[in-house]
Amino acid sequence: MTRRDRILSALAHVAPDRVPVDFGSTTVSGMHASCVEALRNHYGLERRPVKLFNPYTCLGMLEDDLLDALGIDTIGVFPRMTTFGYPNEGWKEFRMPWGQVVLVAEQFRTRVDANGDLLMYPQGDTSAPPSGRMPVGGYFFDTIIRQEPIDEDRLDPRDNMEEFGRVSEPDLRHLREGVTRVAGSGRAVVAAIGGTGFGDIALVPAPFLKHPKGIRDVEEWYISTLTRQDYVRAVFSRQCEFALERLAQVQAVVGNAIDVLYVCGTDFGTQASTFCSLETFDRLWAPFYRQVNDWIHRHTTWKTFKHSCGAVEPFIGRFIELGFDILNPVQTTAAGMDPRTLKTRYGDRVVFWGGGVNTQWTLPFGTPEQVRAEVLGRCEVFAKGGGFVFNAVHNVQAQTPVENIVAMLDAVREFNGAK
Repeated sequence: MTRRDRILSALAHVAPDRVPVDFGSTTVSGMHASCVEALRNHYGLERRPVKLFNPYTCLGMLEDDLLDALGIDTIGVFPRMTTFGYPNEGWKEFRMPWGQVVLVAEQFRTRVDANGDLLMYPQGDTSAPPSGRMPVGGYFFDTIIRQEPIDEDRLDPRDNMEEFGRVSEPDLRHLREGVTRVAGSGRAVVAAIGGTGFGDIALVPAPFLKHPKGIRDVEEWYISTLTRQDYVRAVFSRQCEFALERLAQVQAVVGNAIDVLYVCGTDFGTQASTFCSLETFDRLWAPFYRQVNDWIHRHTTWKTFKHSCGAVEPFIGRFIELGFDILNPVQTTAAGMDPRTLKTRYGDRVVFWGGGVNTQWTLPFGTPEQVRAEVLGRCEVFAKGGGFVFNAVHNVQAQTPVENIVAMLDAVREFNGAK
């Protein structure tokens, strides 16, 4: 099988010749830039600065030589614009606070405040209020909440719709060129087009806007999903209209060259419970997820990728009914997320893309032997009958020991060799 064949087989719930592996194809299945550099050094690849393609979480680009060394079966195509509202263009060197020299976009412009924190600015405009903060000793940016005081009598859902619209010509050209460039790689193409993540809490504060209006505080937004449901539904409804237009625009220029579409990263679970009730989910999210998935499955061969951290077992049946093909990151240590139970209940109807190793404890703090044991156990459960793409539980975090990352990858190879 080619690498792409392997992914497509797993997506079809047919056991491939070996467990396929993804790292780096999405912003929720990647690796911190510090880990990417460490892996390049470990495998003796050319010494050069890592591209910081996602400044928000400081993810590093896995280039072709590293993808080959790691045995990765996927390749990602990302939107032109970053989370902070500037394009990934005009690369330049920048020394990060932890000492690593990386490549960043030309409009990656920062200042250090009186506390020593690194501040990021929306659209690279240092005259605007900063929208991101990397605390001293940190390894990624936190969003700065810039919400104005709320006047209930003047709340207008249109204020939370400012960022939605059709795909611009530069962005569309970027996606077309990106998909064309990787289509012959032999790997499965995973793409994101933006605008399809309803209520994604990472995007609600709008770190890409200079002066966001509407409900932009994280706590206030969660409250609004219960107390201002008409407002939230109005936002989602208009966003969905734009999302369907965007899907049509992209499909018109790339056709079926995309294998997997990263639809949304809206989280519905904490470590121990869900963020909302099933009834709230059905009222606010379900109708729009159904429209997006129905359009994709009617007009394309793309498989749809749903990211949601936490204890989301109560929602998995809903995700499947609404047309999602893939669930990530499969947080197996959260309440109710036992791997065997998930595979037994849902393994023939949804693809588990993740769940391969715990990135909160085992991978960063365990021994290589503990990593190996956990990976082999997870592969044994999830790989049966296909429907599994190996990835960690969310991004590999900063300063994770390289020997543990290598142990993880070697364990997958060991499992595949034993098949």
